[in-house]
Amino acid sequence: MKKILLLSLSLLCLCGGMNLLASGNDDGKVALITVKIENQDKLLPVIIEFYDTDAPQTVENFKKLARKGFYNGIAFHRVFPHLLVQAGDPLSRRKDRLRIGTGGPGYTLPAEIHRKHTVGAVAMSRLPDKINPARVSSGSQFYVCLKAMPNLDGQYTVFGHVARGMDNLDKISALPADSNDDPTDRPVIKSVKILPRDAAESLALKEENAKPSMFSKLLQLPEL
Repeated sequence: MKKILLLSLSLLCLCGGMNLLASGNDDGKVALITVKIENQDKLLPVIIEFYDTDAPQTVENFKKLARKGFYNGIAFHRVFPHLLVQAGDPLSRRKDRLRIGTGGPGYTLPAEIHRKHTVGAVAMSRLPDKINPARVSSGSQFYVCLKAMPNLDGQYTVFGHVARGMDNLDKISALPADSNDDPTDRPVIKSVKILPRDAAESLALKEENAKPSMFSKLLQLPEL
């Protein structure tokens, strides 16, 4: 009986240690979002740093979706020139544009409203206060501020900021768009990888300088 008890305790300690190790594996990691505009050859990498302390549930959800490949093939579906871009709707994979902006993973996230909408702020979208007084966030849709937007402070969950690629996002924001602010040439997210900062910077540099024949090889590189 004692041997069984000791074995059980050992397994519990081992599992606990593995959980602690796993939770620490993401410390300091960033998201490398690789975008390609339809009918253009160049890859547009964007690196996002996370506010793990201020928005832990939102950050963890974004990383989870990224690792599942949820964002792959999704387009930036709203653009406001030099002001804001929005993405994260799985319905944007389809050619039917009428429902774009209403999709998600099937759940919402609790509000974690602490950070301000500074230049490069990355925040979760949500439904308006009238039908969403708790200000819960969309499960997947997010936007990036290309300018400071203090009018949004205290209303949305900001969970990260752009560390590289603001020029690429600004380029996306200036694309011709339809009456719903949806770009006519779709800026498609090819991949989202969760990587150590140095690895993300190195891969982003390769993507920026890649020839079209190298695109598929770069997008298939594993996460670290």
